[in-house]
Amino acid sequence: MPKPTTTRPRALRKPAEADLGFIWGRLNTLLLALGILALVAGYVALSRGSTTLAPVLLVAGYCGLIPASLLVRGRSQAPGE
Repeated sequence: MPKPTTTRPRALRKPAEADLGFIWGRLNTLLLALGILALVAGYVALSRGSTTLAPVLLVAGYCGLIPASLLVRGRSQAPGE
């Protein structure tokens, strides 16, 4: 005897997710970790009274490495994707 098929009400169905092409990869994780490390080192240098190294590390972390970790795209698995 075949199983009866049931359909879910529209309110319970999951909406289809749009593929935005964002893939979080190993390079993104590495850049984010380097950014956080630069921030920690910058704040440590700031607490010790550095007036040149601390701002350089903080700007590199906040304006360079962390945004780069979000913007870098990995290689796509197949051409055309």
